[in-house]
Amino acid sequence: MFGDLLIRWTIRLSLAAYVGRLGLRIVNPGSDHAGPWRIARGLWSAGCVLSWLHVVAAFHFEHHWSQTAAWEQTARETAAVIGLNWGGGIFFNYAFLLAWAFDTGWWWLSPGTYARRPNALSWLIDGYLAFIAFNATVVFKTGWLRWVAVAVSVGLLVAGWWWQHRRPNET
Repeated sequence: MFGDLLIRWTIRLSLAAYVGRLGLRIVNPGSDHAGPWRIARGLWSAGCVLSWLHVVAAFHFEHHWSQTAAWEQTARETAAVIGLNWGGGIFFNYAFLLAWAFDTGWWWLSPGTYARRPNALSWLIDGYLAFIAFNATVVFKTGWLRWVAVAVSVGLLVAGWWWQHRRPNET
């Protein structure tokens, strides 16, 4: 019971922090390191740590530290959703963890270069993380969690579009 709650809530809180950071990025895309950016970095960091704790909890309580068990469960879930009995999707999840950790570490270790990095790199990292988060919450989940994820995804897209296209005198 405790293990299941820990597995579920570490990832839910991780994704909530992820969404909070994305929301702050939408409304404050500047590169200053005060105020909203400190909050955003804190959310980003908390989300990253919670995602790693989710994996540790899943390996401990669900897979009993067996990569084979994790692979097989991923294969079953993938087969149930898209009809492909393949567990290799677990490596996309590992890449998600590494990308998020890399991005978080960069933000803490060199905030100046992080703020000046090419937009294409930001889009690549954010796009990959969003792709994995969307698949995990919308494609592979069912019930109320799927619909919350759909609503949040649409909300972020609309907010991003609106914020980018609002008239300059509304700032």
